[in-house]
Amino acid sequence: MMMKGTSWAVVVLVAVIVMGGYEVHGEALSAAQCKEERRLGLNACKPVMYGKLPTPACCERVRVSHVECVCPVITPSLAALVDVNRAIRLIEGCGRKVPRHYKCGSITTP
Repeated sequence: MMMKGTSWAVVVLVAVIVMGGYEVHGEALSAAQCKEERRLGLNACKPVMYGKLPTPACCERVRVSHVECVCPVITPSLAALVDVNRAIRLIEGCGRKVPRHYKCGSITTP
């Protein structure tokens, strides 16, 4: 199945950022701030969609991204494109622990 670059970038963002199980700290971010955070994550983690490992910049985005900005965009159709086991390996490679049974949008970790 061929997808537009933006769709693949969202899959990358989901696979690498979403499943880190982030706690929410401080004040809620605005819609514009969340959009910018997703854009930064997509750009930093784009090489992952070509089978590469996350770069240090991507791992940094994994560590600083806010769950409230990412989870709302994970629809069932997008979740179906994510290899959860690969996402977990990538996140753990960035030094994050992935919580069991964590629900984010339409994805739940094993």
